[in-house]
Parts: sequence; structure tokens; C-alpha cells
Amino acid sequence: MPTSIFVNLPTTDLERSKDFYTSLGFSINPLFTDENAACVVLDDNIYFMVLTREYLGTFTDKQIIDPKTHAQVSLAFTRDSRDEVDEVLAKGLAAGGSEPREAQDYGFMYSRDLEDPDGNILGFLFMEPAAAEKGPEAYLAEQGATASSASA
Repeated sequence: MPTSIFVNLPTTDLERSKDFYTSLGFSINPLFTDENAACVVLDDNIYFMVLTREYLGTFTDKQIIDPKTHAQVSLAFTRDSRDEVDEVLAKGLAAGGSEPREAQDYGFMYSRDLEDPDGNILGFLFMEPAAAEKGPEAYLAEQGATASSASA
């Protein structure tokens, strides 16, 4: 059986969170959803458990931070193109999310951050397949050599 990943995220408004995540194209598993939590299905083995702050507090003795003012984790998800990154951001912004900083373009990777309405940080990125295979430095060096040769 493959490993499944469950990421617990706090929310102050469970219905708003469910609406937000379904607007991004994810689904809700009703078997694991009630008035305290919603199971957001991202993939066959990746899930967000969006939990009311009070319910999340039953899983830990630590203080539950406010993701609008404190970052505990930033989750990143790949997309197949820059356009798909922009598309998911547009959906998230239309559904009440916010973009906390400008898009980052590193030449080999393009990424944008989206905060859900509670302030949880979701990154969406596209990486050139050759950069993923060879590593960013080798990819960029190869691109520079190609660009130099083409302009000579």
C-alpha cells in the first residue's frame, strides 16, 4: 500500500474553506467530513484535512498559530505548465484567496504563492523538465551556452 499524506490545516470557517478548495478543482470526501473537519482530496494519496481551530487543538498541546500572521509551513504543488500555474491562481483569487507576493521566475522554474482565506500558504510551480532531470545549475548553464552560440 502506498504512503498517503494528510496535511492538517486550520480554518476559522469550514464552509468557506470547502468552497475555496473545491474551486481549485479538488474534491471533498464526505466520509471524512463533518462539522469539525473536511477531507480535501488533492490526489489519490494526498489529502488536506481542513480542521476548525478548536478541533485541530485536540491533536496537539502546542498553540495553534494564526496562518494570517505566522507561517508554519508552505506547501508547493507542481503544475504541467506556466499557464496552469496562472490558471489555478486565477481560480484561487476569484474564490477569496490572496497572492502575498509577486510571481517568481528563476528561468528554470516559475512559481506563484496563493494564500487560502485563512492565510495557509499554497505554492504552485512549473519546473522545466530538463531542469528537474539535470538540476537547475546544469540546465541554466546549458541554456546560457545555447543562447551564446545562437547570438554569435
